[in-house]
Amino acid sequence: MNLRNIAIVAHVDHGKTTLVDAMLWQSGTFRANQDVRERVLDSMDLEREKGITIMAKNTAVTYSPQNLEIAVKGQDGPHPAGDVKINIVDTPGHADFGGEVERTLRMVDGIMLLVDAAEGPLPQTRAVLLKALELGLPAIVVINKIDRKDARAGEVLDEIYDLFIDLDATEEQIDFPVLYSVAREGKCTRSLDATLTDLRPLFETILEHVPPPSGEPDLPLQVLVTNVQPDDHLGPLAIGRVVAGTVRHRQAVTVCGRTGSQTPAAVSKLFVYEGLGRVAVPSAGPGEIIALAGMEGVGLGESIADGEDPKALPPLDVAEPTLSMEFGINDSPLSGKDGKYLTSRHLRERLLDEARKNLALRVEATDSPNRFLVYGRGELQLAILIEQMRREGYEFSVGMPRVLTRSVEGDRHEPYELALMDVAEEYQGVVVRKLGTRRGVLAQMVTRSSGRVRLEFEVPSRGLIGYRTEFLSDTKGTGILTRMLIGYRPWAGEIVHRATGALVADRAGRVTTYAINNLQSRGELFVGPNETVYQGMLVGESSRGADLDVNITRERRQTNMRAASANAYEKTVPPRRLSLEQSIEFIREDELIEVTPAQLRLRKRHFDPHERKRSAA
Repeated sequence: MNLRNIAIVAHVDHGKTTLVDAMLWQSGTFRANQDVRERVLDSMDLEREKGITIMAKNTAVTYSPQNLEIAVKGQDGPHPAGDVKINIVDTPGHADFGGEVERTLRMVDGIMLLVDAAEGPLPQTRAVLLKALELGLPAIVVINKIDRKDARAGEVLDEIYDLFIDLDATEEQIDFPVLYSVAREGKCTRSLDATLTDLRPLFETILEHVPPPSGEPDLPLQVLVTNVQPDDHLGPLAIGRVVAGTVRHRQAVTVCGRTGSQTPAAVSKLFVYEGLGRVAVPSAGPGEIIALAGMEGVGLGESIADGEDPKALPPLDVAEPTLSMEFGINDSPLSGKDGKYLTSRHLRERLLDEARKNLALRVEATDSPNRFLVYGRGELQLAILIEQMRREGYEFSVGMPRVLTRSVEGDRHEPYELALMDVAEEYQGVVVRKLGTRRGVLAQMVTRSSGRVRLEFEVPSRGLIGYRTEFLSDTKGTGILTRMLIGYRPWAGEIVHRATGALVADRAGRVTTYAINNLQSRGELFVGPNETVYQGMLVGESSRGADLDVNITRERRQTNMRAASANAYEKTVPPRRLSLEQSIEFIREDELIEVTPAQLRLRKRHFDPHERKRSAA
């Protein structure tokens, strides 16, 4: 059978997973009457909730014109055997999950670059395309969402050509085929003047422009491990591409570690991908994307080689992390009420397991056995990890994100990012002003006929911590913000993280309506009546710059001297509930987030106010 391996690369929400859904339908993977949710590849709960792809997914379709004809007509019955298998990898489009994209590119022979017909190529599109071009992968460009009212497919195509030239693409790489699509309807065309029909032009373009895998089936086995997935029955599954040789069920192999170690193992199960699932097979040859059971202890980027003549492949390297967060046990007075996994041993094992599965994460011990430093590529990546852990039943605390600096010739350097914003003209002023206070420098500004402005800023990474929520508020939810790491530059100076102080509970107890009514003028509260608080817990944001210790459990004094009118109704303002991302953006260096399966609470590192003063001195 002919074989093609292709990755879909695009920025978040440009339609990658939707297009894969349509390819699965039109290849006959699903029955005509099958009930399938939208975005079938977004299998994680968090992916479906947030509408973004977090983990790279593998799937495969078997294409033939007859299969497509039957599927498009909505028929069931025996499908003719297809003659080309296409392994498709749907990759994340957010900058924080770039580690997933980098691993994916090592498994494929070509990429499908999907670009929104209105937004054009965005920073993460540029970053991933650069890696693909460096690997010599040919590209197929698909301009999606051409049915949008603000679509500008011609201009976007020119921007894509400019992007390829800027990235020093070869003449062969710049001579890419272009298709125009409406992925939501499962239609595409080779020309804007032609009628949209189905995805036949896309399938044919893949067969024409993506080369079949190379590799000799008779050479000693070499498999590059690009992912490790847990399985309740089979243990960890090593997922990767067969670079050379043939792998067989029950074959003796050698796991070649990143440090040069060699560990014997045996293939207890061998799978390839068909549709959305895995299928056990007796053998698989060069170019096939496989999943192997029986590879205990295998890590990302390592090799699985022949048992008798092991030859390791070059290990995978992923760009270094740019920030860190402190993870620790939950030592608050309310610890242990919600979670199943509470101890430092549980926390350490879970974090190390995540680091084994994700090369873009790194875990280090600290001078305390109860706290660990986790390094990552961005706030969203670490927020997703925190949310996954709380849903698994973990209780822990996390600190404020800190950017990682470097010393260059004795000078302190920090990571800088390219922040690209698409906003309505009326919000241009406030965005420029806010980023100016965060040490951002305006690099480019383009005004469009649609009344929107594209702004490009070069900003220190720490200047963007906490900015996304503020940006969406300033642009009334209509702005688009994307970012990409551009390197390290000299330290930009002080950036004010949060101008306001916090309202801090000065004692434990239950929140009373009477106390809330007395404190509402002091700031915005995070808690409501009858909620349990403890000393040192943040119960609100102060309207002033300094922290304020407050008694939020205070009750009305009961005497028989009060008139009935004294108990008149007082309006209580509903509390402001912070999401996990908003909590990460809110806290200062002396504050923590208490994370449990049921609650998110903000607190001071030191519960006692006297200890806080001594620590700050």
